[in-house]
Amino acid sequence: MTNEPDSTSDGGLSRRSFLTAAAAVPLVAIRTRPALAAEFSYKLATGQSLTQPINARLEQATQRIREASGGRLEMKFFPASQLGSDTDLITQVRSGGIEFLNIAGSVISTVAAGAAITNVGFAFADYEQVWRGADGPIGQYVRSQIEKAGLLVPAKAADNSFRQITSASKPIKTPEDLKGYRIRVPVSPIFTSLFSALGANPTSINFNELYTALQTRLVDGQENGLVAIDAGKLYEVQKYVSETNHIWDPFWIVANRRAFGRLPESLQEIVRREFDRAAMEQREDVARLNGTLKTQLSAKGLVFESADKEAFRRSLGQAGFYRDWKEKFGQEAWKALESVTGALA
Repeated sequence: MTNEPDSTSDGGLSRRSFLTAAAAVPLVAIRTRPALAAEFSYKLATGQSLTQPINARLEQATQRIREASGGRLEMKFFPASQLGSDTDLITQVRSGGIEFLNIAGSVISTVAAGAAITNVGFAFADYEQVWRGADGPIGQYVRSQIEKAGLLVPAKAADNSFRQITSASKPIKTPEDLKGYRIRVPVSPIFTSLFSALGANPTSINFNELYTALQTRLVDGQENGLVAIDAGKLYEVQKYVSETNHIWDPFWIVANRRAFGRLPESLQEIVRREFDRAAMEQREDVARLNGTLKTQLSAKGLVFESADKEAFRRSLGQAGFYRDWKEKFGQEAWKALESVTGALA
């Protein structure tokens, strides 16, 4: 799965009831109703758990695309790593085995290195900065980098959340707590670099292998957004959540360039419109869920701890993290980032 992903609780908005209400139909890849003849039959895959809001919204989008196209474009939906792991799915969308893929920015950066600009550690202060950047100069830069890798980005970014650190043995409050700490990170160089700079021992593991890695103590902890922590049931194998907000990660829908180009302009416009709508609705879903998940996860045994974010940022500056990544990304990328975040030490 993609980094990141079921929960119910008494009081507030339960995750299950919320997603049931959000989704017009069940999340399934195979329809039981008779299919109309389609001029174009494409696949949309995701690596996110079934209970992730992005899947509910993309499922709805595929239906609207079929309806708005008068049945000319059928998009078969394959969520939850049905067609392979993140790295498998990237290979398939680049080769044309699938036509569309929802993928975390941190993961697509393995083939489009510039996409990792959104993952600079402790860069974004809040969601106001996030969306001003993702819908503005930072998003424009990331799209250009993904296009250089031979793919297209036909929609706005969705929300893969600010990420928090979880642990089985101790809370992570300061950089010193990470010294020698074995932490799982996505398959992304900037994540590895971030935690190495903080003195930890990061290990890249695909999300669909994460629960087992935590259960067997291959790693001591991990980092993800609350939606992913909940959907992946990581509360069963972790004890503490440190509210670090250390990285914000987007979801991007990427398309095979040749497949998208085969669509008439009118169908391209329908795809862009409906995927944009799905992204905007998913952002609202995640905002509502983040308002209730802390209470729900606490009820399931997770202990939330505050973290000294400024200490982490100072530690990264002293380790040369920002200097090194500014050099790697180059002036264009760093200027786009700092135009939103302000100067990074």
